Amino acid sequence: MKKWFWIAIIGVIILIGITVKIYLNATEPVADAESRATAIAKEETEITDITEFSLYHGSNAYYVVQGSNKKGEKLIAWIPEKGGKIVVLPADDGITKSEAINTLSNEVSPDQIIDVRLGMEKNNPLWEIYYRSNNDKINYFYIDFETGEEVREIKNL
Repeated sequence: MKKWFWIAIIGVIILIGITVKIYLNATEPVADAESRATAIAKEETEITDITEFSLYHGSNAYYVVQGSNKKGEKLIAWIPEKGGKIVVLPADDGITKSEAINTLSNEVSPDQIIDVRLGMEKNNPLWEIYYRSNNDKINYFYIDFETGEEVREIKNL
């Protein structure tokens, strides 16, 4: 009886170890990207204190870093993954995440908002909202960061 108990305990420990290893391997690329983006933002922009990081995969991949400078002004940097011109704008120059969600809600009735992130298309900073409609289809809604106007919508995927 004791033998089976210890075999079960060892089995559970091995299973937990395998699960942790898989999780760490899965999150490592994102952690590496965040570390790289943080270093680039601190070296090549005025951002000194980073508060948020996200990845955007549109026609080109971007690291989006939000933070503040030494004066406490909130800034957002769009850093191309493969190198190129970094775009830095004051956060106050564009609409907020909640304003982007309100714009979506005024246009369509999303059943569930899954993700809202900053991105860049054709040198145009934007908000990408990923949501499900009431027919359980996946949709993307893009809003210009600076003007708050709808850029495009991809429906029913």
